[in-house]
Amino acid sequence: MRKKLSIYLRLMRIDKPIGWLLLLWPTLWALWVSGEGTPSPKIVLVFIVGVFIMRAAGCIVNDYFDKDLDGFVSRTKNRPLARGEITTLEAAILFLVLTIFGLGLVLTLNHLTLLLAFGGLVLICVYPLLKRFTYLPQLFLGIVFSWGTLMAFAAQKNEITLIAGGLFLANLFWTVAYDTMYAMADRPDDMRIGIKSMAILVGRFDLIFNLTCQAIALLILFFIGYELKLGIWFNAGLMGALSTVIYQNRLCKDRNRDKCLKAFTNNSWFGFSVFLGIFVSYLTTMRTL
Repeated sequence: MRKKLSIYLRLMRIDKPIGWLLLLWPTLWALWVSGEGTPSPKIVLVFIVGVFIMRAAGCIVNDYFDKDLDGFVSRTKNRPLARGEITTLEAAILFLVLTIFGLGLVLTLNHLTLLLAFGGLVLICVYPLLKRFTYLPQLFLGIVFSWGTLMAFAAQKNEITLIAGGLFLANLFWTVAYDTMYAMADRPDDMRIGIKSMAILVGRFDLIFNLTCQAIALLILFFIGYELKLGIWFNAGLMGALSTVIYQNRLCKDRNRDKCLKAFTNNSWFGFSVFLGIFVSYLTTMRTL
């Protein structure tokens, strides 16, 4: 039983927290902005747990569709479904259980958030198929990983504002950049087995492409901060995020697999820097009132 539980946890990527961190930070951006620095504790808790559950569910769906491909990629060859450590039925049941838990969480929120949650579930299920038919799976993942931004605004304001749209776009461009770094690590294997990715599409322009996407994300965030008058602390957070961008692109310049993966995981610091800027900006504003 303990061994089986360990396999389930690996299937859900519990041993690799970077995925839920990259999903969590932009969700927290949206929660704090939509809550104007004082988001509902109940809603924050629901979203934190929801991020964990739906990221796990997304990993299961991804591995379910990729089980016949993962064995040919050095980074994924030891995943449970690829190795046959569990059956597809077990994976499907675990996905269903997680989805039911996620639904239970969303049912505590308003109707608009519930509708968006169903849309998000469809996106999660469709995403793994994109790499077979298009070179744009990173763009689609950007939509998936930005969906929580819309849900956060829906949960707290019961509407999707222009600021929500701006945060959605900022996170989309950021996600495309870091997932392209991830795809750069897999590029040799992907080309060999016929899997498509943005890293293959942009080819030798990958570094310029990533830097451009990250710059657009930072620029959008800057204008959001200007519009909301978040001030110096928010801009300091953006400067921290910019420092990670410089570091990541230096890591990727040789296209070394391990360094590209290191650059990918470093993006958690980008997300944290932006959130810290938002958090401190609102905190200092409230103290001066």
